[in-house]
Amino acid sequence: MQKTNPTRQVHRNKNNDSREFNRSVFLSQGFRPFFLGAGIWALIAIPLMMADLIGYQSAFLQTDSIWHAHEMLFGFATAAIAGFLLTAIPNWTKRLPVRGSPLALLSILWLSGRIAMLLQPAIGVYLAAIIDNLFLIAFTVIIFREIITGKNWRNLKVAMIVAAMAVANIWFHLENLRIVTNDGIAIRAAISLIVLLVALIGGRIIPSFTRNTLKKRGSPRLPVPTNNFDRIVLSLTLIAGSSFTLAPTSLLTAILAGFCAIMHFMRLVRWQGLQVLFEPMLWILHLSYLWIVIGFVLLAASALQTYIPQSAAIHAFTIGAFASMILAVMTRASRGHTGRSLIANKWTTIIYISISLAAFTRVAGAVSSQVVYQQIASGFWIIAFGAFVIAYWPVLTGKAKQ
Repeated sequence: MQKTNPTRQVHRNKNNDSREFNRSVFLSQGFRPFFLGAGIWALIAIPLMMADLIGYQSAFLQTDSIWHAHEMLFGFATAAIAGFLLTAIPNWTKRLPVRGSPLALLSILWLSGRIAMLLQPAIGVYLAAIIDNLFLIAFTVIIFREIITGKNWRNLKVAMIVAAMAVANIWFHLENLRIVTNDGIAIRAAISLIVLLVALIGGRIIPSFTRNTLKKRGSPRLPVPTNNFDRIVLSLTLIAGSSFTLAPTSLLTAILAGFCAIMHFMRLVRWQGLQVLFEPMLWILHLSYLWIVIGFVLLAASALQTYIPQSAAIHAFTIGAFASMILAVMTRASRGHTGRSLIANKWTTIIYISISLAAFTRVAGAVSSQVVYQQIASGFWIIAFGAFVIAYWPVLTGKAKQ
């Protein structure tokens, strides 16, 4: 009996798999539909919210501030997280990526949630809640399956954060349905979890990308390798986030937030960000992480006095840290996974500058209570994500460069 070479068989299967997905490039990798979906939804959701603020409400659409908070965290941010993790996990586990029909189904679940939440007045809050929860539950199951099957125990913590986001989303709907007390725990939990995820993933990619570039330039000063200090910072971030979720204005939250600001700043300084100001794709990563520091400073200040509102800290986290890091990762991963250079072109630089200005003006607006700053921030946001959708549409929908 002729024996089959296992290695040759694996290569043959992979080649067949590649030919199959050449017919559906858009569904070949998770970053394609989810990065594009995140960009388009960010571009749609903010104008809808601004229209609601100036009095253009629709009887058929839900576009108030609660919808806005939910969609930015559980809609926009989770799409970007899904795109990143579905692309990164195959590298972590050495397994084939989720693609084709399963990826299409997951994308449809995400899109259905956005439509359901927007059409709550028409379809009812109960049906909207059921539809919206399906995506994060399914995504959590997929992440756990891939990590456990691949025995990638190091990243089990990432799966646990995704699972906690799914629980927070369920809790949001329980609050919205008045089944539990509506005191904003779900939204604060989501903010805390995403801060933790940005700190975790950012702590891997920022020093790594910075080190690679500085090594090529022969720099004698390189980012400090990950050590126990980083683990302490992440643990403190988890504790501070838990305190913020349960007791957002307490003295304990203020103290923990203050310590977090100091520790995250020390961590950021260790990564030698001032040496990579020549490359936008690197400085945007460091600037995004700096917003975590600013967010914790503002959170501590808001809990200690009344001049700085908590909304300033929230927008430092959500626009400054989350949206900036999301755009930094989406542009870099989209270019890298399609064979393009990791050097920011004009469009990409405009994206980074615009989202940075959006973060600054939105936080300034929260501190000064000036609505005009919020309007200006919305304009910069639209420029940033409009530029992303226009510039990266062919990147995300087309074939990789050979």
